[in-house]
Amino acid sequence: MKMQNDVVPPSHSATTGAVPSSQVPLQAQFVTISEEDAGQRIDNYLLRICKGVPKSHVYRILRSGEVRVNKGRIDQLYRLVEGDMVRIPPIRIAEKADTTHVPAAEFKVIFEDSHLLVIDKPAGVAVHGGSGVSFGVIEQLRASRPDAKFLELVHRLDRDTSGLLLLAKKRSALTNLHEQMRDGDTDKRYLTMVAGDWKNARQHVKLALHKYSTAEGERRVAVNPEGMPSHTVFSLLKKFAGFALLEAELKTGRTHQIRVHLSASGFPILGDDKYGDFALNRALLKADAQRGALKRMFLHAHQITFTHPDSGKIMTLNAPLAAECERFLVSLGKPIN
Repeated sequence: MKMQNDVVPPSHSATTGAVPSSQVPLQAQFVTISEEDAGQRIDNYLLRICKGVPKSHVYRILRSGEVRVNKGRIDQLYRLVEGDMVRIPPIRIAEKADTTHVPAAEFKVIFEDSHLLVIDKPAGVAVHGGSGVSFGVIEQLRASRPDAKFLELVHRLDRDTSGLLLLAKKRSALTNLHEQMRDGDTDKRYLTMVAGDWKNARQHVKLALHKYSTAEGERRVAVNPEGMPSHTVFSLLKKFAGFALLEAELKTGRTHQIRVHLSASGFPILGDDKYGDFALNRALLKADAQRGALKRMFLHAHQITFTHPDSGKIMTLNAPLAAECERFLVSLGKPIN
């Protein structure tokens, strides 16, 4: 986006933290909407670029008509068009600047073009900052790609889950992929190792899920008939004494869906520190490599199929099983099925 009169836009605070109020220019700012920002609702756009400004204040300046597009009044539902001139009134941001240093990092690239970036995320790395994590994959990629005009997560993976993670390099790609996911037009598959004597070659699990927070503020999910409808299909790939390697096919995309569906079915994922078999997890941590040590959750996003948002081509991408999971699998020896 381009600014008139060389006024620094509030969106610059997205990477350096909110600008102290003493540094905010007390004059209206005029932003020209770029291709990357087109298609957003004006309220969501303002909430994104005005870091540190209370949501109530953003909606107040929209209702009062202080925000103008092409010199005219608009409501909060207006969708921005490339080339729109947006007037943003003077806004004081009282929060202190965030001085947290984000180390630049690149990750194994599975696919990249002008619209998409698909990486193989390692386990133990959050996809974004928050909830006690200063930064994640998205912040590190932005730090390593300072010239990138647009880079946003298309979806999320749990911190301890490895595998395919999609990022959009254009807003049009982000919007398109979100629509595909909402309409059920994408196919996401995971590999996971569970404890127990799994019987069925293919099994559907349909258990409604409800999100809640613990007393410590940690996010959790539980099976609850009043929760969100959730559906996972599990296919047996290999069976071992006391363990089974499964492929999980997501039909819905709820938080912790695979983990809770398996735990509630009596087959906890190995290494799951929220819904797993904690005694077994401790034993796997203490084991040596020959006896099957496992120091992470065995859940890996190994395949995704979607329609390319620009070319319309059907794409299926794969990420090989993470090395530490592959080593554990080999340690189990020959499967019994």
